[in-house]
Amino acid sequence: MDKRSAGISGNYTRSGNDYNQPNNHAPSSGLGRYRHATVRPWDNPPRTVPGRNEFYHSSGTRSSQHLQCRSVNPAEDFNALITQEIMADLLSKSDHFGHRYNGKNHSQFANSIKEYTSAAKRPLNRAEQSQLIRMLQNFIPTRSWNWRSLTTTIHSLTSAGVFTPHYPMDERVKPTQAHLLSTLLDAIIFNCSQKPQARNIDARGIANLLWAMAKLVDKGQKQTPEFNEAVVALLPHVSAMKDQFKAQGIANLLWAMAKLVDNGLEPTPGLNEAVVALLPHVNAQKDQFKAQGIANLLWAMAKLVDNGLERTPGLKEALAALLPLVNVQKNQLNTQGIANLLWAMAKLVDNELERIPGLQEAVAALLPLLDAQKNRLNAQNIANLLWAMAKLVDNGLEQTPGLKEAVAALLPHVNAQKNQFIPQGIANLLWAMAKLVENTQQQTPGLNEATAALLPLVNAQREHFIPQHIANLLWAIAKLVDNGLEQTPELNEAVIALLPLVHAQKNQLNAQSIANLLWAITKLVNNGQEWTAEFNAAVAALLPLVNAQKNQLNALGIAKLLWAMAKLVDIGQEQTPELNEAVAALLPYVNAQKDQFNAQHVANLLWVMAKLVDNGLEQTPGLNEALVALLPRVNKQKDQFNVRDIANLLWAMAKLVDNEQKPTPGLNEAVATLLPHVKVQQANFKPQDISNLLWAMAKLVDNRYKQTPEFNEAVATLLTCVIGQKANFNPQEIANLLWAMAKLVDNGQEQTPGLNVAAAELLHRVNAQEDQFIAQHVANLLWATAKLGELIELNLATSACESLVYRISENLKFSREEISMSLWGVMVCCARLALDSNANKNNVLEKHMDDLLSRLKNTSPYDEEDQSTMIMASSWLGRACPVVRHYQTAISKTQADFRNQLQSCMPSLKIEEEKSLNSLPPVDLLLPDHNMVIEVQGPSHYVGGDFKTRKGSTLLKIALLKKSGFEVIEIPVNRLWHQDVMKPFIDQIKKRTNSQ
Repeated sequence: MDKRSAGISGNYTRSGNDYNQPNNHAPSSGLGRYRHATVRPWDNPPRTVPGRNEFYHSSGTRSSQHLQCRSVNPAEDFNALITQEIMADLLSKSDHFGHRYNGKNHSQFANSIKEYTSAAKRPLNRAEQSQLIRMLQNFIPTRSWNWRSLTTTIHSLTSAGVFTPHYPMDERVKPTQAHLLSTLLDAIIFNCSQKPQARNIDARGIANLLWAMAKLVDKGQKQTPEFNEAVVALLPHVSAMKDQFKAQGIANLLWAMAKLVDNGLEPTPGLNEAVVALLPHVNAQKDQFKAQGIANLLWAMAKLVDNGLERTPGLKEALAALLPLVNVQKNQLNTQGIANLLWAMAKLVDNELERIPGLQEAVAALLPLLDAQKNRLNAQNIANLLWAMAKLVDNGLEQTPGLKEAVAALLPHVNAQKNQFIPQGIANLLWAMAKLVENTQQQTPGLNEATAALLPLVNAQREHFIPQHIANLLWAIAKLVDNGLEQTPELNEAVIALLPLVHAQKNQLNAQSIANLLWAITKLVNNGQEWTAEFNAAVAALLPLVNAQKNQLNALGIAKLLWAMAKLVDIGQEQTPELNEAVAALLPYVNAQKDQFNAQHVANLLWVMAKLVDNGLEQTPGLNEALVALLPRVNKQKDQFNVRDIANLLWAMAKLVDNEQKPTPGLNEAVATLLPHVKVQQANFKPQDISNLLWAMAKLVDNRYKQTPEFNEAVATLLTCVIGQKANFNPQEIANLLWAMAKLVDNGQEQTPGLNVAAAELLHRVNAQEDQFIAQHVANLLWATAKLGELIELNLATSACESLVYRISENLKFSREEISMSLWGVMVCCARLALDSNANKNNVLEKHMDDLLSRLKNTSPYDEEDQSTMIMASSWLGRACPVVRHYQTAISKTQADFRNQLQSCMPSLKIEEEKSLNSLPPVDLLLPDHNMVIEVQGPSHYVGGDFKTRKGSTLLKIALLKKSGFEVIEIPVNRLWHQDVMKPFIDQIKKRTNSQ
């Protein structure tokens, strides 16, 4: 989330500027009530003492007694305060004294309005404000007003809500309101430009004015150049008078500065100096702060840190001084204070200040208070508190029982107050729910109900969401769906409502929002959302922004964006020029930020590059440089990878190798680093992880990766996992696993009990799920079952084959390669049945063989494998074959030695070598006069090189030769190591050729 996405908004954060009033009235903190933070103008005496309620001595006679010693009763009619007589009297005083008028009576009038709102416990409503403003047309502050009148007037009017914008605003009110504020600001600027002694500028007045100005901004007042000039004029006085501020003044000043910065005031040198001047006084006066002051100070510091002032001298020391006070004064905190404090701590943690002493203890002290205060929380408190807890958990806070109880206590209030949430609250709450789910809070009672209550509000409030809300909402919905949330109609409507806003507000999106949006859109589509025109338009709007804002992306953003683009391509979206340009723009930043990527980023990025290459991305220098930069990180971060990371990394490396990725420095080393982790993490692998890992092992070996002891141990570990989770694999995983086992066997993997059992267990699952296999699965399964040969018991292999060819008959769409693989697999099954004299011959399989051969003939072009398959099928079926295959031949030393020995023992025997019969693959030795073939079988003809369990290709060749009328003698090479052991085979040949 963006730093400003989940804070305490101005509508809810209170300054606590509660200088004692004569009536000791304390500020209110209830939901929707006016928070009146008052100023004690100066030390007013008891009103029973005549004449002491005047602020200043005046040269004029005292008049208008209704303004002197005035105290407003809550029930008193507002109209009594703003009579024509009172307003005329104010004008008379101003006119009478002219440039010598010090503003005393005007400030008393302003104070009376403030007292009215204080007694009413609310600001002026729209009607009262309009009525008052019309009466203030001649209420004109001047530069002649003294400091006390000025500070009292502006603070009182601000506190009463005189300048608060009401919507719709009465057009007759605006000019008077603007003029009144302008003249007050002008007087402030003038006073501040004079020597403090000449204008009686004091610390309390500075604090009250800055608080009032922060309040003005907080209530929606625009920061005009004049407004900013007034703030800048006040700030140097903070530094100059730093030793005169009391504890509450310090709290109010830091709150005010934080609020001004949070509303867009540029952190000028003057502001920074003022903050730096005040921070040491936080530590010095720490024992004087009340609970509300502590809450406001920590809120202010969190806001300052969140706006880039985290390195301000004295900040950490001030925080360290305040945090222990939270526990000390926790029982004096009101609801707002608790909410503000937890929000502040979450912000501090989010800005990497979690190591400040006392922070975690302060959080632990506050959490139990929430249950007792839960019924007093307003809507924004709830939103901020759940956001804070999600942030704390996301930054590593232990999920203690106290935290879980606090979350559980808050969630029911989301539904209860759902109609009170503003757009920012809705966005923050859904973000928080998603983060809690992501961090294993999915079992919290009430979380799904709270989410369901919020989703309809997204559509209802869609016109009011700013760009960051849109990004956070789509991210949250995608994250919730990715963690199992049901895609209800309300959820789908929320997505539909948000997508058009992406395009409409694209130019206001920051880099992080762009990354989150593309990630979210991809996740939603990947989890079953239909790719509509709205999705397409949103992606098309976002992709060009990647290049434009690439310099603003952090490591996480780069990783998210590249993942999203790879996933979009993987789920079938077109590789548009804009997408390719975005990828090309990001790749150099992988190298530039390589040291910032954590373990998961490294795993995801390597997965991304493998996916992009696998989907046809050109292997550019940028891609290769990114790979070279990332691979050494695998070894450096090997202990931080989780189960899914290990699976993704090995899968990615296998894919890169399989796509003819040129030898990349560090790739083999990275694989070797990861292999031992397979055994360590075996208990945590999910079915998909097991399937991907075994597939990766097979691909690596198929591309000449050395089968080291660590490699073999990883394979053996995974086979055990296959057996243990046999019932949990889906059709694709079953197909991939059997394909991988066949590939491993085909590349010389040693035979283990686990291999045999795992293959058998998976084949039993084929019959159970036969109607769920797609064409590619069918082809891979037929091919794999055939490749494994005699490792699979004949009845089991036949049963699986019959189930799979049934799927072929259902007119599945097969590619040329899939037809060829299926045809070869069916042939091997037929060959095994033919070689077993006890087996029942299956004409149905031959019928399917005939059909597949016809389909293969109708596809083109053919590669050499296809040609061999067509030749063998034609031979089996007794058909003419339209293609001719030219085979490369090679004579092994063992074969040559045996041939020579045989010829020396039988000089007249005609022997031919590497002869192709009926266009079939060449035989080792042919005795043409006796229709006899001798096959010298090396270890590659047997599963695991055991010289007992023949592979499918070996069985097919023998069956084809026998079907063509040849007698076949198989001689394992392990029986031909020297001449003495050759003799029994030579004697056998003599006997069969009647040459004895």
